[in-house]
Amino acid sequence: MQFEKLDMKTVNFTDENIAKIAEIFPNVVSEDGNGKVIDFDALKQELSANIVEGYKERYSLNWPGKRQAQLTANTPTTKTLRPCKEESVDFDTTENLYIEGDNLEVLKILQESYLNKIKMIYIDPPYNTGNDFIYNDTFKKDSEKELIESGQIDKEGGRLVANPDSYGRYHSDWLSMMYPRLKLARNLLKEEGVIFISIDDNEAHNLRKLCDEVFGEENVETYIWYLNDSSEGSFVKTPSNTVRNEHEYIIACFKSKNFKQLGKYLDYRYKGRTDFTNSDNDPRGNWMSGNISRNGIKTTTGSKYFTITTPTGVEYSRNWTISYEEYLNLMKDNRLYFSNDGDGVPRLKIFQNEPQENVQSSLFQGLRSSSTGKKEVSECFNDTELFQFPKPTKLIQRLLTISNSKEEIVLDFFSGSGSTAHAIIKQNVEDNGNRKFIMVQLPEETDEKSEAYKAGYKTIPEIGKERIRRAGKQIVEESGKTDLDIGFRVLKLDSSNMKDIYFNPSEISQDNLFDTVDNIKDARSDMDLLFGVLIDWGVDLTLPIVKESIAGKDCYFVDEDSLCACFAKEINEEFIKELASREMLRVVFRDSGFASDDVKDNVSQIFKQLNPTVEIKVI
Repeated sequence: MQFEKLDMKTVNFTDENIAKIAEIFPNVVSEDGNGKVIDFDALKQELSANIVEGYKERYSLNWPGKRQAQLTANTPTTKTLRPCKEESVDFDTTENLYIEGDNLEVLKILQESYLNKIKMIYIDPPYNTGNDFIYNDTFKKDSEKELIESGQIDKEGGRLVANPDSYGRYHSDWLSMMYPRLKLARNLLKEEGVIFISIDDNEAHNLRKLCDEVFGEENVETYIWYLNDSSEGSFVKTPSNTVRNEHEYIIACFKSKNFKQLGKYLDYRYKGRTDFTNSDNDPRGNWMSGNISRNGIKTTTGSKYFTITTPTGVEYSRNWTISYEEYLNLMKDNRLYFSNDGDGVPRLKIFQNEPQENVQSSLFQGLRSSSTGKKEVSECFNDTELFQFPKPTKLIQRLLTISNSKEEIVLDFFSGSGSTAHAIIKQNVEDNGNRKFIMVQLPEETDEKSEAYKAGYKTIPEIGKERIRRAGKQIVEESGKTDLDIGFRVLKLDSSNMKDIYFNPSEISQDNLFDTVDNIKDARSDMDLLFGVLIDWGVDLTLPIVKESIAGKDCYFVDEDSLCACFAKEINEEFIKELASREMLRVVFRDSGFASDDVKDNVSQIFKQLNPTVEIKVI
């Protein structure tokens, strides 16, 4: 019996895109020696009202390496994520992820499990100041050993190169790094999702154009983050010939213009004001009155047109800023004020010591600065300065609030010191939210001369993971919320669980013939294989996993009955019959795990009799 095999690689976006185009324009699909391709001349003609004769100038963002960046985004990966339980916190119960690895490869891996599922993404990428390291995605496999030896990449495949501003492809290489990552990130966003990107003047203009191309110009907005924070001491950049820079930017990219909307945030905006009084001795303290009349609207229809009668019997019929139901609740709670001894138009009582809803300005201010972010990290590590320019948690908390992500998944694929995870835990306490996070960070090594290295942190993820552990523990102690999810599953990017011959069957020779007997690498554990299956099958990587023994074989049940995996060898019919009697939606085995060909042939028949709806696959 031949079962369908999991291919253990991510989606080939080129094939996906060709299929989508073929649905609209079947006549532009052709073939070459590698399979289906697009006849671009025919496609150009389909998209033009005039005869297409050749290249014409057009408005676009272009740079050397753009085509390679586009190809990089669409190229599938065979890499996988391996769980690391010993570095995790609450591995069995948490719904958070911390992933170590090249974020381009990780974003490709996440495509199936988290497609259209992320509500908010926040990233703080390299600013390309001339002193940064950036990803280089063009290294060839055959030169990997040489690159490791020369220090251009690490043993985990992390690919970082210096990008000095004197280099001829200074802007181009940065754009080539960002383009495929933004394109893949867009796929992960929900239709109502948004990505916020921190940046400064070095690349703000290029990033804005790049985002216009990836997300559509109508879906992109630019905000200013004011850095001169008087509450924490000024964080201002040294003036250089012209003016002192006191700002950075936040570029917001929405997935769809139909859901281009941000929420409000709560703030004590009237703190310190002296014009609040308490004429009626309200126990809630000093207040001022605000208008609830929509004076400019003269219509006598609509859900907010109704009559309010004052305590003295005066009637006011008009459009209001509140609904009738809201009016009744405000009256019941003594939150409406009638001037002129009860004859006046009703007004809303605004209490000085209560937070008010605010619409976010395009100028983000009062949210601290990177000096505060640096202090937050050092406080987690007993005043040791481990990170230079982390973002303050207050800034990220504001973004979490206005993105309406209270019960959603939040992703940061340049997670650095872990500021986003820290901010999520804090914000979940403040507004009783249930946000989950996915942090992604390259295992970049710390400088041997740095305080981080001297303190024992050899890589950036070591700092990030320890910060989340310490911050989570501190927040639980201070808030008393013992049910808060402060854990995270650590997953690490690695080569495929499958031997190379699995992906290249045409290369079978007498030398590697035995590799075809069992195509799984010897060093991989059952949990490694299970997470590879979850990725390939597009299953949430934080679902609960329970290990059970059935007829002496270890079985792993994911989310109770969502999926069962058994990678044991010598599987017999007794085991299959017992397993098939269990409720499950999907089951996966090791292809070489059956005791005999007869057992393998009978598997489908046994499941067909006992559990006919189950989907069966092998690796």
